Amino acid sequence: MKENIAKEKSYRFALRCINAYKYLSTEKKEFILSKQALRSGTSVGALIREAEHAQSKLDFISKMSIALKEANETEYWLMLLKDSEYISQEGFNSIWKDCDELIRLLVTIVKSSKAMKNEML
Repeated sequence: MKENIAKEKSYRFALRCINAYKYLSTEKKEFILSKQALRSGTSVGALIREAEHAQSKLDFISKMSIALKEANETEYWLMLLKDSEYISQEGFNSIWKDCDELIRLLVTIVKSSKAMKNEML
């Protein structure tokens, strides 16, 4: 079976978002920003899973593009959590690296999928 890097990375990232939310809500009593990061961070993987069974190439591109938007939104919430000092610079750097990798991967997937779609026309 072919390895799906995006699927694996997004799943691990979702777990990190869940653990960050549990820590922030329990230890820091922060519920709003961390819940936003949890929602967007876990939706990336859900969208990638949806894209696996897309109805068409356009549907695949659409779902992966939305996953990219969600990853970008997650980055925003993580930056707010760092800049409001709910998470340390070290904690931010660790999870941000994973988020940035996902963003870069999704950008590549969306661009190459669009290029392949255009070649087919």
